[in-house]
Amino acid sequence: MFKKEKLRKKFSKIRKKKYFEVNYSFFNPLHELLRQKTTNKKNIISLYYPSNYELNTMKLFEIFSKKNITTLLPVVSKKNMNFYKWKYKDPLKVNQFGMLEPLLEKKKLIPNVIVTPLLAFNKINHRLGYGKGYYDKFLNKYLKSNREILTIGVAFSFQKFNKLPISNFDVKLDFILTEKGFN
Repeated sequence: MFKKEKLRKKFSKIRKKKYFEVNYSFFNPLHELLRQKTTNKKNIISLYYPSNYELNTMKLFEIFSKKNITTLLPVVSKKNMNFYKWKYKDPLKVNQFGMLEPLLEKKKLIPNVIVTPLLAFNKINHRLGYGKGYYDKFLNKYLKSNREILTIGVAFSFQKFNKLPISNFDVKLDFILTEKGFN
């Protein structure tokens, strides 16, 4: 089995080499899933601002802004990650890791849907992230307090790798969406 750091480097290179732009129809299964799974809730959806050849989620921000759905972006510190409201085309700042994040508001929010980036995933919806554990820490904390958070990874099908090393700390995602549909 490969070590996680070696896999991160491998899948970063693969994603850069094979990256392609997705169109709006890529997200159709996600819209249907949200209609089915979150029917009685006002959705508060955390997305990510794409970088480093991550699947482009900007189309989701556009779509959700037209539907008046609250969208959040993660803000990371050295120890943790929290989510703050961000609307499509609002100003952003660059954090200490070189990632774009919203200007801080007073109130952090807990999303009921998290759309997360990943470097690789396996057939049972575990993800390989970037190694800091921010999403896993957040989800371990809030899922233990019985909060219902729907977790969805978005990726390209070529990122699937069934020999991912998994630790007890890793949180399995509910769904992973690729250009081929849900994993």
